[in-house]
Amino acid sequence: MSVSAPLLDAKVRYGRDGWLPLPHTLSDPDVRKLRHRVEGISREQRPEVVLEEGTSAVRALHGCHDFDEVCARLVRLPALVGLAEQLLGGPVYVYQFKVNMKQAHEGAAWPWHQDFAFWRHEDGMGSPDAVNIAIFLDDVTDENGPLEVIPGSQHAGIVEDPARRGGERSHDWRHHVSTKLEYVVPDDVAGRLAGTFGVRRLTGPAGTAVAFHPCIIHSSSNNLSAQRRCLLLITYNRVTNTPEHPVRPSFLVSRDSTPVVPVEADRL
Repeated sequence: MSVSAPLLDAKVRYGRDGWLPLPHTLSDPDVRKLRHRVEGISREQRPEVVLEEGTSAVRALHGCHDFDEVCARLVRLPALVGLAEQLLGGPVYVYQFKVNMKQAHEGAAWPWHQDFAFWRHEDGMGSPDAVNIAIFLDDVTDENGPLEVIPGSQHAGIVEDPARRGGERSHDWRHHVSTKLEYVVPDDVAGRLAGTFGVRRLTGPAGTAVAFHPCIIHSSSNNLSAQRRCLLLITYNRVTNTPEHPVRPSFLVSRDSTPVVPVEADRL
């Protein structure tokens, strides 16, 4: 991983926009290492591997840093840990690790949503003192289902769906990783916010990294192209923000809040 320039205004930009392009890029060899591990894990039959509904196409992998040494080293790279500590103002641990995959012609959309809605309602996280760092393992283009964010929408707090307010919740973790998300932002609400703040598509070559806020409203479209879109996401949470009694599986919500100790160099 290389650092192209100091990120002196990171906290200001992140606080204003809710997302931040990182000057950190993974080297081609490191990207290839991660792709190799992702492809290997995808062939395994384990609960951490989630398929697209009704197909054998892999939709997502979860908690890989707990059982794969390459992923375990990734979350300890100094550039990533240092950025998370800078943005959150203290020691951090890995709250969540996942790889969202949109297979060519098969990868389904993620509706408009906010990650903190899940972490607050399902896990009891006290505040959004966490940060997502997304790393592109494939080239991400306008055609293969890029992440789309509404800059500044994190300032709205948790946006509840009026149709679901006070209603029954399934509390089934499978509804937190599929196209039928438990907590969504209605399209009309997202549309109004997008009309005010705009929408930013996060595209770029493999190795690109971006950070985004737990409350920012985001989505992604179906992958209708012939090119896979693989996005690795590490969520760092401030140690003092650790939920007390999470009940979802540990591959979705880490029980180990020991502060991350960086490795000696920014490479895998």
